[in-house]
Amino acid sequence: MANLVLYELEGCPYCAKVTKKLDELGLEYESIMVPRSHAERTEVEEVSGQTGVPVLVDEDHGVEGMPESDDIVAYLEETYGQGAA
Repeated sequence: MANLVLYELEGCPYCAKVTKKLDELGLEYESIMVPRSHAERTEVEEVSGQTGVPVLVDEDHGVEGMPESDDIVAYLEETYGQGAA
């Protein structure tokens, strides 16, 4: 079972793109909603070095805090999609 954690913000279109891909691939993940204020996003900053979301953590594959929705979607396709080994 995948050990995925997604830091996201409610109403964030970039986060929605990632959650849609996770759902398409049938992946279970833990969702951590971050505060709306960037100044209060200390947990996601500790994980990724920045306060933007979404951020994906995939401990099983050594991903400790991947930012950028397009990068995350590509990573999920490559790692868990149809063509994944």
